[in-house]
This record gives sequence, C-alpha cells and structure tokens, in this order.
Amino acid sequence: QVTCIEVVEAYVERIREVNPLINAVVKDRFEEALQEARQVDKLLSEGPGDDCLEKKFPLLGVPITVKEAFSLYGMPNTSGLVNRRNVIATSDATVVSRLKQAGAIPLGVTNCSELCMWYESSNRVYGRTNNPYDLQRIVGGSSGGEGSVLAAACSVIGVGSDIGGSIRMPAFFNGVFGHKPTTGVVPNDGQFPNAHGVRTSYLCTGPMCRYAEDLEPVLRVMAGPGVSKLKLNEKVSLEKIKFHCMDHDGGSIFVSPVDKEILQAQKKVVEHLESDLGVRVQRVAIHKMKYSFQIWSAMMSSKDSEGQEAQRFTDLLGDHGKPVWPLWELMKWLVGMSSHTLPAIALGLTEKLVNLNLSGKAKLVSMGKSLQEEMEALLGPDGVLLYPSHPTIAPKHHSPICMPFNFAYTAIFNVLGLPVTQCPLGLGSEGLPLGIQLVAAAYNDHLTLAVARYLEKAFGGWVLPGKV
Repeated sequence: QVTCIEVVEAYVERIREVNPLINAVVKDRFEEALQEARQVDKLLSEGPGDDCLEKKFPLLGVPITVKEAFSLYGMPNTSGLVNRRNVIATSDATVVSRLKQAGAIPLGVTNCSELCMWYESSNRVYGRTNNPYDLQRIVGGSSGGEGSVLAAACSVIGVGSDIGGSIRMPAFFNGVFGHKPTTGVVPNDGQFPNAHGVRTSYLCTGPMCRYAEDLEPVLRVMAGPGVSKLKLNEKVSLEKIKFHCMDHDGGSIFVSPVDKEILQAQKKVVEHLESDLGVRVQRVAIHKMKYSFQIWSAMMSSKDSEGQEAQRFTDLLGDHGKPVWPLWELMKWLVGMSSHTLPAIALGLTEKLVNLNLSGKAKLVSMGKSLQEEMEALLGPDGVLLYPSHPTIAPKHHSPICMPFNFAYTAIFNVLGLPVTQCPLGLGSEGLPLGIQLVAAAYNDHLTLAVARYLEKAFGGWVLPGKV
C-alpha cells in the first residue's frame, strides 16, 4: 500500500521531530537509508513474486536502529568512551549484517551508558537520553537509546545487548518489548566492549520493538543457523503452560522494595491468566533470589573453566591506553576534570572491593549454580515465571546513583542463562510505563514470546507517549 521510500521518509521525519527532545539517535545515516529504500522499491517493481522475496528478505525495507556499541559500517562505535570518540566502524557486527542481509534498513545508531555498564544512558561523548513519557526520567541502560527511540515511534526494530538487564530495563522504562534470548544462541561479535572469559556465558544480543509479534521474526534473523535450538516452530498451548509468580526478590538489603503499582499490575496479569485461560498460577518464594545482586556480581568477576580472569572494568575504561585509577578519577570528577561518568568511576571502585573477599565470592558462585538448578527444575519444559522487571517505574535522572543495585531484578537471569521477555502493561498513574518479565527454562524462548503476544492483546502493549 505504501512504498519503502515513503516509510523511511516518515521515520526520518519523526526522528528529526522528536530527537532534539529525547537525544536517542546520536548519529544518523538518513541519506544512505533513503538510497537503500529506493533500491527496495526498484527490486519490488522488477523482482519476482512477493512470496519469493519474503522468503529471501523477511525484513525487506524495515527501518531499524542499532545501539552504538555495535559496529555499523561508517558509524561511530565509542560506547560513550571519550578516548574512542574518533572510532568509526569499518564493518558490521554479525547481527547487524544478518539484519541488513534480511533487507532491514538502518537509520542510525543510538545512545548507551559509558561502556554499557550502567542503567542510565548518559556519557561524556553524546550526553543524556530522555524518556519520551517524561523528559525528566531515565531511559534505562545500557540499550537506553533503543528503548527511547522505539517508544517515541522513531524506529521499528532495535538491536540491543544485555549482560545485566540492558535490553529489559530500557524496554520496561519505555513501555516496549525486549527479549533476552537463551545464552549462546545469538552471536555477540562486533560490539564494544565484548565479553571475555566467563562473561561470554552471560552477555546476550537480542531484539527490542513496539509490537510483540515482531520479536520472533527478528530473533530468527539474529540467531541465524542457531535458531533451531529455540523451538520457535513449536505451537504453544497457553492453557498447558505451568505459570509461576513471584512478587519480589524476598527483601534484599541492596534493592528498593517493589512499587505498589508494579505489584498491582502483576496481580492483574495473574487474575487475567486464571480467569481467561483457566490456569492456576502457582505463587513461589525462591529464597536465593534475595541474593541476586551478590550472586551476579560474584559470577561476573569469577574465573572461567580454563582459569582465565574476568576482564577488569578499569582496563576497559583505559581502552588499551593507560590504566584508569578510579580514586584519582573521582577526585578529578569532583572538580569537573574527569572524562568519565560518576557511575563508571564508582563501578571501578566497587570492582576492587568485590575481589577482596575471595572465600565469600566462591560461596556466592556456588549459590548461583544451585539457584540455576532450582530454577530449571521449577520451570521444566513447560513453565513460565512472572517476575517484576525492576522494583521501580522509570526514576528521575541521576537518582539511580542512590540505588545502584536495583538492576538485580534483571541481572540474575543473565548469570542463570535463561530466556526472558519484558512485556509492557500499559501506563501507571503518573503516565509512566508498567511491565513484567516472563522467564522460561533455557531454549524455551518460544514460551515467553507466546505469552508476550497474549498479554499484549489483553493489556494493550505499547502506548504512544503523549496520548491522553
């Protein structure tokens, strides 16, 4: 009904309209995108039948955006690090290449937190990204530019990565869908920083989008040959899923209590599942979840099976240059002289503290392995766990520094290797998005994606910002 050039022009116009407010797209490639759209229209006018094209190019002409931490040819690839501000990608990350080969058209790259290790997307290269529902609120991190750009209807699909919730927190705060696949299926190549050692088992690349039905086709393209592991062709009978529900982590001293509105939204989901599907949602209390932050932190800094140490964050901050001394950077930051953000400096300081108590760390790693077994046994081949995406709705700018460990609600599932879909549940009393995490056992991504499609119909999914 419309040409590809019309679609791409509409999205370009939308970005130009709202990006001055949200600062999500940090570098565009509009001219190249429009040229690629013309080529799509030419192909459609000359080419074989639609069925043949759909098979070869499942995302033909679809406008996408890419987190700046991923290589997109000709675009910057700094990850918000000042001493990388002149780095331009000379190739495409594997997932970006696969999406382009499937016909998708990248519009540009989006903002992230410094070195992708904080849940507010702000850095000294591009500044701060704002939430389209309230410009005074954060977009989450580290794929925060993607969450913001999708929520503001500036892109169809986003490429995100997630080692502690970096897909799911921005998806939650911005009221869109985000999927962290089962670990090891979608390749992580071509992003900076990439995972090394034990962290290769925790970092995941996945799709973000406004509509639940878009998650699966994009995941298929991103996964490439590995997609067969995910059972996406299996038909899901929702009535046969064993649903479990956990309202909070059990009361960690490091994490905020869960907001009443988030608990209320989760309760409505439980009630709807029980009344509409006739299932019984089992309430569970998994004691070890109370130590989510400690487990994640210990497992992230542990040695891999070959005894290789995890890469130090302070080394990444230096990026092959001089090592960064966090205490010195803090002194410089206090007088406005540091090129690093306060969260990055704080992470450098805490990293040193984590490694002081080695026996305590070993116990936490052991607890994490035990929790993984417990969770796999609970979920089995047909289970889905409902769990809050975050203890609070989108906080105001800078406030995460007061509660730095709230990301534990998402992070725990990275070290457990489980697939998780963040699903929006409309807006709360302040006009800010609500949501829920849907968790399944490894390689059961098809279950969480099916439940997300169901909940979108029941609760309305994404809501246009500013819509009364």
